[in-house]
Amino acid sequence: MIRTKSFRSIVKNYKAVFFDAFGVLKNHQGLIPGIINTFEYLDRKEIKYYLLTNDSSRSPEMLAQWYQDRGVRQVTADKILSSGMVAMEYFKLKVSNGNSVAYLGTENSAHYIETAGLKTVAVKNIDLNDIDHIESFAFLDDEGFNWNEDINKAINLLRKKNMAVVVANTDINYPVNQNDVSIAIGSLADMVEKIIGKSFIRFGKPDAQMFLLAYERALQDIDVKRNEILMVGDTLHTDIMGGNKFGLDTVLVLSGNTLPEMAQIRISSSGIIPTFICESAVVE
Repeated sequence: MIRTKSFRSIVKNYKAVFFDAFGVLKNHQGLIPGIINTFEYLDRKEIKYYLLTNDSSRSPEMLAQWYQDRGVRQVTADKILSSGMVAMEYFKLKVSNGNSVAYLGTENSAHYIETAGLKTVAVKNIDLNDIDHIESFAFLDDEGFNWNEDINKAINLLRKKNMAVVVANTDINYPVNQNDVSIAIGSLADMVEKIIGKSFIRFGKPDAQMFLLAYERALQDIDVKRNEILMVGDTLHTDIMGGNKFGLDTVLVLSGNTLPEMAQIRISSSGIIPTFICESAVVE
């Protein structure tokens, strides 16, 4: 059995914490039991905290409201840094006014593009005989469309017209219960990319831009160096690898994507080594 440490014994040594969301703070049932204690402890110790998420399905305000509705008043929109925010900056620079960004996802996920002042069009509403106004394409969420019809339509749109394609959520799966996972939008993007033989632009963990966004946000609150920040995640190839590459200490928690019985095997086979391993991010 892999050896773990208590989260309290680790986090007390840092000025700031970057949390992944799913599998760390919440799961398929709701909040991770006891996670409110963690935020209360961090507040008492005056340790800053921010949420780094590849979830581009909703705006930061809507993501924060989910926590607020469950009693975690500490999680406010200004503490949430999502891959959608990085993608938004890209679209601001690259897409001409008057043109549209086509997307796969929910209407809520299109918030990030619309915040950049751009027009959006869901794939399901596209006429493949009228695509001159479409300048770019975004993979945003794995819901909000017909998986058969609209994925096929997306493939044919990208075959018909050369355009920049952005993947705003690089996650390939997400846990739906203690043992099972579901396909995430990153997997769909990988499949489409292979079919059409074209490289897409990806934002989100483990990309350095996500961590730079969060680091710059933390610097607005405190004077902090990278080695004074702890990244907490449940997935080796996104949270831990990204944190390691950015120069942060990392904690792999076993409350989400990485099952306790598989943790050592995955670490050994991937070569991605967290600084610490904890059963969860709960401060007891």
